[in-house]
Amino acid sequence: MSLNWAEVRNHNKMKNCIFCKIIKKEIPAKIHYEDKDIIVIKDANPKAPIHLLIIPKIHFKSLNEIKSKNQKLLGKLLLTAQKISRKEKFDQNGYKIIINTGENAGQSVEHLHLHLLSGDYKKSGQI
Repeated sequence: MSLNWAEVRNHNKMKNCIFCKIIKKEIPAKIHYEDKDIIVIKDANPKAPIHLLIIPKIHFKSLNEIKSKNQKLLGKLLLTAQKISRKEKFDQNGYKIIINTGENAGQSVEHLHLHLLSGDYKKSGQI
């Protein structure tokens, strides 16, 4: 059996991934929601009054790694955003969902995640 070096490099990145460590409970985080596929945490550096990160438990470096077989998970990520906005009662006031893909787009953690933001942007002076 031969080694697939791309998989080896990806495995090493996963071992050092802060989100993977949060998912494995190796690093503390303010968990807002969790199920078998997704974890939602409060952003450590919020850009809005409400700023949550919706993270799949399966490690994907970015949206560019997603395949059509992963469409159910992508749908679940979006529906989780909707569910949280309704539960926390900010669905009627509006919210943003952002996916940064790549360093030039502002992705700072190489693990696919959605930003769920809400609140009064005019008052906060953010985003």
